[in-house]
Amino acid sequence: MSEYLKPSEIAEELGISTSSLRHYESWGAVPAPDRGSNGYRLYTRVHLAYFRCLRAMFPGFGVGVTCDVLRSIQQGDADTAFWMVNKIQAELYQEKQAADQTLGLLQEIELPSLPHQKLKNRMTIGEASKYAGVAASAIRHWEKEGLLQSERHPENGYRLFTPADIRKILLIRTLRRTVYFLKSMKEIIHALDRQHVEQAKKLTEDAIHTIHERIRHQFTGVHQLVQLCQLLELI
Repeated sequence: MSEYLKPSEIAEELGISTSSLRHYESWGAVPAPDRGSNGYRLYTRVHLAYFRCLRAMFPGFGVGVTCDVLRSIQQGDADTAFWMVNKIQAELYQEKQAADQTLGLLQEIELPSLPHQKLKNRMTIGEASKYAGVAASAIRHWEKEGLLQSERHPENGYRLFTPADIRKILLIRTLRRTVYFLKSMKEIIHALDRQHVEQAKKLTEDAIHTIHERIRHQFTGVHQLVQLCQLLELI
C-alpha cells in the first residue's frame, strides 16, 4: 500500500461511497487531507483509522456524539473523548436497569408489599402517591399526558386508583428515567389498558434486545477509538 490512499480505496474498504467520505470530512469528524498538484485529496493511514472509527461508532453512539468525540481526538484531547463515550454508556446502563425493572413488574402477579403501606382496592391520589413514591403532581401530569385514567368518587369527584393503576404508576416512574423508553412508554402502558400484559412484556423484551445490540455496537466503536488513539500516540 502506498503512502497515500485514494478516496476510492478507502471507500471500497469501508463499503461506502466516496461522497460519504467527503460528507464526513465536511462535518469536521476527520482531519482535512492534503491536496495533490491535481487537487485530489491525499488520504493517509491516519485518515483511514478516523474513517474506521467513525463508521464503527455511529451505530452505538450516534452521529452527534461520534463527531464530537473525533473532534476532541483531533485536538489531542483523548480524556474528553473517553468521558463523552463513558457518559453515553452510563445512560445505556440506566436504560438496561429500567428495562429489567419494567419486565419484573410485568411478570409479578402481585404488586410489591411495602412496609407501613397497605394496598387497597381504591386509593386516593395521596395514598397512591405515597405507595408509589412519586409526587401527586406527577400523577396528575401523567393523566394529562394520557398515560393514566383514574376513576372518580361518585360523591366528591376525587380521583380513585385501583391496584392496576398503581402498577401503571410504578411502570411510568421507572420508564420516565430513560430517554429510550419515552418513545415506547405509551405503547406499553396502553397494552396494559387493554389487558394485553403479554404484549407489554414483548415490547419490553424487544427493547432489552435493542439495548443488548447497542452495547455491542458501543464496544465495537470503543475498540476502534482505542486503536485510533494508539496510532496517534494519545494513549
